[in-house]
Amino acid sequence: MAASTHIFQAPKGMRDFFPEDMAVRRHLEQAWRSASIRHGFAEINGPTFEHLDLYTIKSGEGIISELFSFQRSGGDTDYALRPEFTPTLARMATAKGRSLPIPTKWFAIPDLFRAERPQKGRLREHRQWNVDILGVVGPEADAEVIAVAVAALRGLGLGPADIRVRISHRGAAASMLADLGVANDRMSDAFNLIDRREKLPPEVFAEQAAELGLDETDVTRLGEMICTRIPAVQSPTTIADRHGLPADSVNELETLSTELDRRGLLPFCDWDLGIVRGLAYYTGTVWEIHDAAGTFRALAGGGRYDHLVELFGGPSIPACGFGMGDVVLGLLLADRGLIGGDEMLLARPDVFVLSSGIDEAEAMLIPLSTALRDIGLHVRHTWKASRNIGKQFKEASNCHARLAVVLGDEVGDGAVVVKDLDAGAQFDVPLRDLSTWITRRLAGGASPA
Repeated sequence: MAASTHIFQAPKGMRDFFPEDMAVRRHLEQAWRSASIRHGFAEINGPTFEHLDLYTIKSGEGIISELFSFQRSGGDTDYALRPEFTPTLARMATAKGRSLPIPTKWFAIPDLFRAERPQKGRLREHRQWNVDILGVVGPEADAEVIAVAVAALRGLGLGPADIRVRISHRGAAASMLADLGVANDRMSDAFNLIDRREKLPPEVFAEQAAELGLDETDVTRLGEMICTRIPAVQSPTTIADRHGLPADSVNELETLSTELDRRGLLPFCDWDLGIVRGLAYYTGTVWEIHDAAGTFRALAGGGRYDHLVELFGGPSIPACGFGMGDVVLGLLLADRGLIGGDEMLLARPDVFVLSSGIDEAEAMLIPLSTALRDIGLHVRHTWKASRNIGKQFKEASNCHARLAVVLGDEVGDGAVVVKDLDAGAQFDVPLRDLSTWITRRLAGGASPA
């Protein structure tokens, strides 16, 4: 068979992950998983594809054009690669029914797929961290999921000067829109417009706002309202009084402010009436995390969705949560110099075994490497034909090995040379003591003489 002349590439909007890329992905996942577990969340997952109806029941038939959907050959059931995880979460909660413990604290790190035009920060495939609490009514649950998100970002090196948690309330937003004259049956359209406002030119925003029945004065007032943002160290009543927000929404935000303060999170947060979250299932507090400079898309988004599980046939149960994707987060970390070109994210070998090429050393290279791996060490050795020690030391340095074990002339006397590549120190070590010596050295203890 003749070889193909076609050069194959990854499908548009999808990604290849070479070792350095995988190291970054694992770095993000470690921060996500660690923050989740520290806050008492248990990990779950679901199938990569679901019945198509799982998504249309929540979002309508219009979502089909945004999905990778398919039908099994010879079958009559439609499926779709999952575009989000929340419907799967609701389905799984429904399957548990009344046996679902209260509260339920779950997290997942699934791959998600959208059949959309790829853009900067938004691809057709990405990995997303989802965190959810089910069964807790009050704002302490909202504060808890925000705390998890901030903890992970802090673990990646981001602080209040880098990220802002922008918090609002759907009830407050609905009240503002109603006061401006938006009809109840157009409220969803208004939410979607506000959600897209930062992506629209001012004249397009004004035109689409007018289509909701707003005159020029109302459009101006709407623009002022949704651009209102203050640091959360100030009381939310500061903007509530300015825009006449309903008391119940303000009370929820006031209680949330107390809960955020108890967790030391207010310096990370802003009250922002422009955050509404376009998805229809949100019922109360909503929030997004943005980079402070406003350069990128939102890093994360979430809020309260108290009726979603019920929508899928499950019990009526309060819930809140968020999703955070890896694409925008990776762009922000690279922009801040926290990842990118840093091979230290790759797993560092504990030991690199070098051979001088003499017969005794060659015979010992593989057995010694095997013995060290058997005690749990990450061990590499050269695969090059050359036994030039200088080139092998360069290999060891390039892969950031911690120690180099040199099998040289000392092997005949039952000894090896070990070089600590971090400290630059060199030691003669009896072969019989080598495993113990390396273990203690890597643990930071005093090495045997």
